[in-house]
Amino acid sequence: MKKIIFPKSLKKGDKIAIISPAGAVDASQLEKGIKMIKNKGFVPVLGEHLYTKFSNGYNYAGTEKERIKDINWALNDKDISAVWASRGGYGCQHLIQHLKLDKFKQNPKWYIGYSDNTVIQSYLLKKGFASIHGQTIKTSSFGVTDESYDLIFDILKGKTSEYHLQTNPFNQKGNVKGELVGGNLALIYALLGTKYSFDFKDKILFIEDIGENFYALDRMIMSLELAGVFTKISGLIVGGMTNMGDEKENKQYENSFDEFAYQLISERLSKYQFPVVFGFPNGHIKDNRPLIIGSKVSLKIGKTVSISYNK
Repeated sequence: MKKIIFPKSLKKGDKIAIISPAGAVDASQLEKGIKMIKNKGFVPVLGEHLYTKFSNGYNYAGTEKERIKDINWALNDKDISAVWASRGGYGCQHLIQHLKLDKFKQNPKWYIGYSDNTVIQSYLLKKGFASIHGQTIKTSSFGVTDESYDLIFDILKGKTSEYHLQTNPFNQKGNVKGELVGGNLALIYALLGTKYSFDFKDKILFIEDIGENFYALDRMIMSLELAGVFTKISGLIVGGMTNMGDEKENKQYENSFDEFAYQLISERLSKYQFPVVFGFPNGHIKDNRPLIIGSKVSLKIGKTVSISYNK
C-alpha cells in the first residue's frame, strides 16, 4: 500500500496561491475570502488567470492552456505553501492529463477545494498526496459558516478535529477504520473506468452532490454498484445532497440534506453490510466542514456517531 504524504503545516507569512481551475469568478466574489487569508496571517498570491473568462459552451476561468498554466505554477512554485481553488463548476477534468508534479513532490502542499475539484484531489491521491475537501474561496450563494473556514485553517496549521454527529434513521451501524477517499459524487462517477479514478479497496468513501435529478442520482449509485465499488469499500459517509430532484418542484437550496435522496441511496445499499453514516456536514451546504482526502479515519456509528482522524 502506498504511503500517503501529508504536506507540512503552514506558519504565519506563508503564501497561499488562489487559482480558478474550472468556472469563472468575479473579483467581488473573492474579496471576503482573500481578506480572510490575510487576517489569518497568510499571504494570498493570485494566479495570473484567476479572473480570466472564456466561454465555450460554459463560462470557464480561461482557456484550458491558461488554467493548466496556473495550476502547474501553483503546485510547483517553491514559494507557495498551499493552493486554494476559487470555486468549482466544471473544467478540472481538462487539466489532469497535463498536471506536473516534479517540484511539487519535493515540496508537497495542501490543495483545497471541493465540487469539481474532486478530480484534482483524486489525481493527487493517485500520486500519493493528501488534500483538503473543503470550502472554496468563493462563498456560495447560500452562505458559509465561519467554522467551515476556521477548520480548514486548523488543518493548514497541523490541527485536526473529531466530528460528532446526530444520528440519522438511514444510518447503518458499525465501526470501521480506513483511508478516506471521495468527494463530489458526479465526479467520482465521471472518473469510473479511467486511470484517474479512486482506488476503493478497503477505503471509506465520502460522497456529496447538488442539483441532480433523482433518476440521475440513482444512475450514479447504480454505476458505482456495477463497477464493484460497494463490494470494495469498508464504509460510506454521505454528506450534503442539496437541491436534488426536479428543479421545478424544489426551491433553490431549500434542503441541504434531501431526505428522498438519502432514502434512495439507503435502499440501494441495503444489501451491503458496511457502516454508513448520513448527514455529514460537507458539501454544497452552509456548514461545510473539511475532510482530509487520503487520511486514515475511524468511523463509529451507533447511538452516537463520530468521525476521527487516526494519529
